[in-house]
Amino acid sequence: MEEKKYTSMIRLRMSAKDAHYGGNLVDGAHMVHLFGDVATELLIKCDGDEGLFCAYNNIEFKAPVYAGDFIEAYGEITHIGNTSRKMRFEARKVAIPRPDISDSAADFLDEPIVVAIAEGTCVTPKKCQRKEP
Repeated sequence: MEEKKYTSMIRLRMSAKDAHYGGNLVDGAHMVHLFGDVATELLIKCDGDEGLFCAYNNIEFKAPVYAGDFIEAYGEITHIGNTSRKMRFEARKVAIPRPDISDSAADFLDEPIVVAIAEGTCVTPKKCQRKEP
């Protein structure tokens, strides 16, 4: 029998309050925070419980993120164990502000830019699993 596929995606705009460094640069930890939110949704879909994030196996930051960028954070469960759920994540920049045109101009990108990728493991204790994966 084929294993059920669990995916999640959230999209949001990075605001000026998300900028942590000069030049309106958003820190990479913000992408990790988004991955945590995606993981929580994945666990709710899979187990009916928020579960716990145990470890990131790998995190790579691929491109800068700035205030005003729209980021799409995607995740999927790649393996379901007894209590563990292995996941992979990708954050993509899908739209950017265009201050060179005007203060409110923005463009959707023809091709999203991958800004971060990660792999991680979450756990949902047996007693908290309310669904059959």
